[in-house]
Amino acid sequence: MKEIRIQKFISDCGIMSRRAAEREIEAGNVTVNGEKATIGQKIDPRHDKIKVAGKTCRSAEKKVYVMLNKPRGYVTTMSDEKGRKCIPELMQDLAVRVYPCGRLDMDSEGLLLLTNDGDVADKLMHPRNHLEKIYHVKVRTEIPQDIVTRLNEPMEIDGYQLKPVTVAIVSRKEGTTVLRFTLSEGRNRQIRKMCEKVGLEVMRLRRIAVGELNIGTLKPGQWRFLNHAETEYLKTVD
Repeated sequence: MKEIRIQKFISDCGIMSRRAAEREIEAGNVTVNGEKATIGQKIDPRHDKIKVAGKTCRSAEKKVYVMLNKPRGYVTTMSDEKGRKCIPELMQDLAVRVYPCGRLDMDSEGLLLLTNDGDVADKLMHPRNHLEKIYHVKVRTEIPQDIVTRLNEPMEIDGYQLKPVTVAIVSRKEGTTVLRFTLSEGRNRQIRKMCEKVGLEVMRLRRIAVGELNIGTLKPGQWRFLNHAETEYLKTVD
């Protein structure tokens, strides 16, 4: 086996994405044979002993690709120092360690992709790919069309000019409206901040699609392996 860059090795082990590995290396949490690693350092997986936060890295098993319907109340992390519920609690019957490709905040729910394939994870999370993400957002009150028009117009949040967002009404009933948001980027709490800016109160926020992958009938808290066609689609994202 030839030498490879340490951040790629860590990613291939299924511990975290390559960019996350670089952050751990910069923080001094990665060692090679007992000495602190540097970004881009080449290692020999056959002979070098690599540790992240004191734990030894070993080559990952078969690459797996998973879709989870994350319920509200769970944080999109593998552990949490505050003792909050984390997504691994929903996947205890999955024998392989995977990590999330992107995030959903604790109060949001819906489609979350996870894998131990670091290259695919990096591609999915890289801003250049602009994979469309679709959300159904339930807001209080039956909103008029002019509010929807404002949500479709150029908007600045936290000093940043958002990339175009498409918003449409899905349904109106009993003092609520369900809106469909289609985003090509996903900034921190973007939809909630957009709604707040036009005076809307978000009652429920659910992601239903990422690119060509749709949550379908998967119930909250359930997960499944991606099928062959879905896996091949992820690998073509570039």
